[in-house]
Order: sequence, then C-alpha cells, then structure tokens
Amino acid sequence: MSATAEKTTVELRQLAAQVRRDIVRMVHAVNSGHPGGSLGCADLLVALYFHVMRHSPENFDLNGAGQDLFFLSNGHISPVFYSVLARSGYFPVSELMTFRKLDSRLQGHPTTHEGLPGVRVASGSLGQGLSVACGAAQAKKLNADDRRVFVLMGDGELQEGQIWEAALYAAHHKIDNLIAVVDNNGQQIDGPTAQVGGNGDLRAKFEAFGWQVLATDGNDFDQLLPTLADAQQRSGQGQPVLILMDTQMGYGVDFMMGSHKWHGVAPNDEQLGLALQQLSVEAASDY
Repeated sequence: MSATAEKTTVELRQLAAQVRRDIVRMVHAVNSGHPGGSLGCADLLVALYFHVMRHSPENFDLNGAGQDLFFLSNGHISPVFYSVLARSGYFPVSELMTFRKLDSRLQGHPTTHEGLPGVRVASGSLGQGLSVACGAAQAKKLNADDRRVFVLMGDGELQEGQIWEAALYAAHHKIDNLIAVVDNNGQQIDGPTAQVGGNGDLRAKFEAFGWQVLATDGNDFDQLLPTLADAQQRSGQGQPVLILMDTQMGYGVDFMMGSHKWHGVAPNDEQLGLALQQLSVEAASDY
C-alpha cells in the first residue's frame, strides 16, 4: 500500500469498527482468544496499515526490502492482527472464520511455519518483539533501506527483562529507524498492571535509556495520527522513538472496557449480540 492509498479519518473509524466486529466474532466462534487487548489496539493497527506504513500485500516476503515492517510482540492479541492483515489484502477475509481451528494458518499466536502472509515472526512468548524489531531495523540501515520498523508491546510485557536489554541496545547503536509502541492500557492477565508488577514512570525510564518518547491516546485518531506522523519525523535523528499509547482494554464494547477480566475470555451468544450492536458500521462486510 503506497502513501497515495491513505484512508481518511472517517474511513479509518469505520474500518476500525469493522475490525472490532471481526475480533468479537472470531473469539466467540471458538470460545477462545484474547478480545480485550485486540479491541484496544484496533485503531493503531488500522492507522498503521491503512494510513502510515508503506507496504505491499501483493508482494509479501519475509525480508520486506523497501517496505515498512510491523512486528506484534504481544502476540496473544492476534485477532486484531489477523483482521487488519486480511482487510488490507494479505489473505482472504473469509479465512478469518478458521481462527484457532485445527490446521488453520490463524493460530492463537502468530506463527511462521504455516506461511501466513503478513507474519514475519512467531510471537506470543512475551518480551521478544523489541529484540526482533531492533535486528530488522538495523538490517535495513546496513542495507541502505530507508523504510522504518514498527513494533507493538503490551505494558504488562515490559515486566520482561529482555525488553530492557533491547531498549539499551537500540539506543546504544542509534537504531533511529525504529518506532516502538507500548499499549499502555494498565491491565494484564492477573489484574491492574500497577498492582501486578508496576512499571513506574515509563517516559523517564525510556528517556534515561536514550529514547525519544511521545505520548498519545490510542483510541482517538485525531491524536493518534499526528503522533505517528511526529514519530516518523523524528526518525533519523540518532535515537529510537517510543510512543506511550494510552488505550482502554475492550474499547468499543462497554461491558468489556477497562477490565482485565476480558484479557482472554470470549463473549457468549448474548454478549456477542450486544457487542455487535455497539460496533455499528454503515456497510458492514462481516465474513
């Protein structure tokens, strides 16, 4: 997708609502999956794939030369990743109905051995994505490839020590074509992040490690898009960029919002109906 194919904000909002419909339907169909974080991050992935990144679904390969790359570190939110990949043309939207089923390419956590277009690394073992993104971004610099690498992490995931090793590495090696995003929803599987582990002042910590740090509302395109543009403008200045993205887990479905209880629980039939009523789309194209 080239820059000429960018969606308007109105189109992005409608597309994000459709992606959220996909998410709740996917996890409901198999009574399994992670809807909370997926719903919260729908706006970011829609913004990246339909407005920000230069990428080519038709010519996908693992190298991604000449294209912007995205890595999902918190791989348990695969429903939002699969929906956005399908709706941006990497594979048929109808394949979403195979989510988490036997022999499906759409496993609970993204993997590579099924050969699903759009997925360049297996993820879900938390803490590894930033390291992968560092390597991919450094390879682009070595190959004189001027495109950027984006990576999404969960805030609970920052309790993994490997994240901080990678953060040190990125700043030390001036990997300035790297834009990392933290889904700062304040929730993780066992409860509020502040109670389970506690991340403290993330801005101060990443700045102390040598990163440029921005903050935004990840569920408001009017804030999210300018922040992503700012992050790109800061690329090439000798420092990696981090976006602290405030979201609400379960965003768009009122009974899911803000609760860690929807981290990994599928809605029942009645709850699915209520969710779909709230996620209205002018011309829904459910698979």
